Amino acid sequence: MFQNFDMGVFLLAILPVLLAITVHEAAHAYAARYWGDRTAEQMGRLTLNPLAHIDLVGTVLVPLFLLAVSAPFLFGWAKPVPIVPRHFRDVRMGWRMVAFAGPLSNLVMAFAWAATFGLARYAPEAFQFPLSQMANYGIIINVMLFVLNMLPIPPLDGSKVVDSFLPARASMQYRKIEPYGMWILLFLVMSGMLGTIMWPFAGTLLSVMKTFAGLFG
Repeated sequence: MFQNFDMGVFLLAILPVLLAITVHEAAHAYAARYWGDRTAEQMGRLTLNPLAHIDLVGTVLVPLFLLAVSAPFLFGWAKPVPIVPRHFRDVRMGWRMVAFAGPLSNLVMAFAWAATFGLARYAPEAFQFPLSQMANYGIIINVMLFVLNMLPIPPLDGSKVVDSFLPARASMQYRKIEPYGMWILLFLVMSGMLGTIMWPFAGTLLSVMKTFAGLFG
């Protein structure tokens, strides 16, 4: 069931994956502190140490299971950053910006990897191919994480951004979906529908990254 496993791909993808997960969660924590909530900082989550953010189930077991069953789409999650919204100096705006900070960090990293991809040709010849491959994985991983997390399905970040714009009654109804959110995501993954939903947005962003990378070539 792991006949398509490629150790070279795995090794080159480790750094982009760890950075994508770690910076995403740290961005939530930094944004929370900026808006007045120091809970994540006090619990040691305001860090770029990946060990502080890795979730055994979401970061390791779920992706391995989906790989094992040859799922059409892989996804996972890190340990959620603890947030106490009542500490925000502006609860609605703070909640919105903290939620958006994670996906935004992935978008920024995608641009950074695109620049790296374009600049890889100037590296010593022995490093050009592995560096460009690593950068390519970095682009794909971060674009996919940005698009995935911006989907308005609780508990993804996009749902929190949407919720921050809703009036109180609509917000209460919307939050009732949250207990079923992970089941909805698993169904979309296993049915292949998640890729269909994401691709129009991800494909457009990947084209933008290709153009951006070309500016450095």
